[in-house]
Amino acid sequence: MESSELIKSAAKLAARHTVTDGEKFRIAKCDPGDTGPFANGERAGLKASTAELLAGGVRAMSEMQDMLYAQDRWSLLLVFQAMDAAGKDGVIKHVMSGINPQGCEVHSFKAPSAEELDHDFMWRCSRLAPRRGMIGICNRSYYEETLVVRVHPEYLKHQQLPPELVTKDIWDERFQDIRKYERYLARQGTIIRKFFLHVSRDEQKKRFLERIDDPAKNWKFSSTDVAERAHWDEYMDAYEDTIRNTASEHAPWIVVPADNKWYTRLVVAGAIVDALASVDLHYPRLDAAALAKLAESRAKLMAE
Repeated sequence: MESSELIKSAAKLAARHTVTDGEKFRIAKCDPGDTGPFANGERAGLKASTAELLAGGVRAMSEMQDMLYAQDRWSLLLVFQAMDAAGKDGVIKHVMSGINPQGCEVHSFKAPSAEELDHDFMWRCSRLAPRRGMIGICNRSYYEETLVVRVHPEYLKHQQLPPELVTKDIWDERFQDIRKYERYLARQGTIIRKFFLHVSRDEQKKRFLERIDDPAKNWKFSSTDVAERAHWDEYMDAYEDTIRNTASEHAPWIVVPADNKWYTRLVVAGAIVDALASVDLHYPRLDAAALAKLAESRAKLMAE
């Protein structure tokens, strides 16, 4: 597939699942088992064709990342949020497989440390924002503050906030802070894409059982994962409210169906290719003086 055709296909696939205006977003309308334009394909042929598409997307990302790094003007921030077992780690591993490690940083955020709790809620992520020319990947992020902390408001007690600031408006205030932060980043040249890997409750149960039954996957399982399933509906409400309040043109959410891993990876790859193609990436262009020095250096080397 030609590069221009691949980029066009990537944009079309990503657009199916992209939310830029959250006002009409409803999570109940999103099918975790959706496979988009591949829904009616024969499984054998489908597996080969989608694998080829993913490989093409990875190659395109690699080429564009090389220009991103050399140009040193833009940066790319990728945020991944999901329920447990939705496949965040697998997506990052497979989709980013062709990326040059020196131009990419992955940060996994778990429960905040004592130092992190002594700072504002966005500090631990904002201090690791990608530099120009870099791709920054957040495996979970500041959005935990409107998801996990909202479902478990008792966590607010550990954040050392003055009591008078913990009001009924705290979630709306955090949405405001996030919107302004992402607007600021975009104005500084950071391309932002946020992914919610939307897995169904039944598929999550299936994957949990696989982790329990397969010794090679035991390490992935935690009993707290099952405990969180009791809050499923609360989490879905929190995700819906978060996406409705923080989706924008400059920092869209891509709500990725996550029951079929092959499709999840295709959509994520498509969205990243589309994001990189949305700006004018190119290798640095030398002025006349620099080109003259190159010619001089070449002449010296040839004269040796």
